[in-house]
Amino acid sequence: MPGASRSEAVSTGLRRAAGEVGPTWRALNSEQRAAGVGALLLIVSTFGPFSFVEAAIILVGVAVLALLRARAVGKEFHLPFGDGVVIAAAGAWSGLLIVVRLFDRPLGQNLLALACAAILVLAGLREKAKRPPDDLPTERL
Repeated sequence: MPGASRSEAVSTGLRRAAGEVGPTWRALNSEQRAAGVGALLLIVSTFGPFSFVEAAIILVGVAVLALLRARAVGKEFHLPFGDGVVIAAAGAWSGLLIVVRLFDRPLGQNLLALACAAILVLAGLREKAKRPPDDLPTERL
């Protein structure tokens, strides 16, 4: 779009990304969907007092969403312990970060954030039980 303004380019990109959400959601299995919902809720739970801890939690949520998006579009890559362990570790790390900020945020917000981290841990453990850790992609002929 060489002649388009920046705002038109951004709105076109947002419309295209919004159009890809449905096919991405349908390509995920139930554990991956639960991890996606947990990651989105984890990002939402950071609203309020903001510090580097909340930035790290957002980064973890975005990384889980990026992993799920890559798997949904069929990108093949190997993670040493598999997707489930990575998602569970992301949830555990987020839980630790939330506990670090326990007294700086309202109790309700902390409980929501810890519940979202627990969703990630549980979804990761279920994904690990469903798929073996050595889920190397098959060779294409």
